[in-house]
Amino acid sequence: MYSRLTDIKNFIEWKAFGVCTAIGERMGVATSRIRLWFIYISFMTLGSPLIIYMILAFWMNMKRYIWLRRRNPLRYL
Repeated sequence: MYSRLTDIKNFIEWKAFGVCTAIGERMGVATSRIRLWFIYISFMTLGSPLIIYMILAFWMNMKRYIWLRRRNPLRYL
């Protein structure tokens, strides 16, 4: 049971969306610090940064999807 929880935790931290990693790379800040700040702010504001996190994750996924030219709408213009 413990290893399954650890596997889930590792997947979420390292592979789920990569929002914190992308922010950290752009700003030059450690990813772990950004994750901690997301957690702290989420507790203080009752979860509203999670909405921002999901919007950023969606945007990053769409950006990756378009730039990989998988059904790129710009390609057909």
